Amino acid sequence: MTFGERVVGAMQLNERAFEDVEHDPNAMGQAVGVIALAAASAGLGNVWYGGITGIVTTIIFSLVGYVVWALLIWVVGTKLLPEPQTRADFPETFRVIAFAAAPGIFGIVTIIPLLGWLLMLVIWLWTIAAMVVATKAVLDYTDLGKAILVVLIGFAVYLAVTVMMGMLFMGAAMVRGMV
Repeated sequence: MTFGERVVGAMQLNERAFEDVEHDPNAMGQAVGVIALAAASAGLGNVWYGGITGIVTTIIFSLVGYVVWALLIWVVGTKLLPEPQTRADFPETFRVIAFAAAPGIFGIVTIIPLLGWLLMLVIWLWTIAAMVVATKAVLDYTDLGKAILVVLIGFAVYLAVTVMMGMLFMGAAMVRGMV
């Protein structure tokens, strides 16, 4: 499959597209590209709030976030909840999970006044659905329910870490302001 076919396949929640990425170790650059495109699009959708700095920051945080997300999916899926046929290493997990960001390429539409938040919610839910299909594919699960469980556990841990990091950064900023 070409890069474009993989991106469209990921957006269509086509498990075969995710499996194609899984089996192509040369697709790492494409995977990073999908995350960067989705993050840049989201940044452009919120350009009024962060400008160019916000776009660059969004790209960096998205790349780091997807590394963490893929790590969580990999650990939970291969160590805690594997099926007998589950065989995945971290690089292939990252590549596949990165392509689940493909719906985010439409993030620029969130710039539309009054509808932006609703469109963002739709893109977010679409991305979660892609994450479930990607997880099922990369972990070779036979049960979609197990993929949903892995994504939910990964999301809960990711959210907890994100909130704690936010609190630490906010606390550090407050301390600096007080000194």
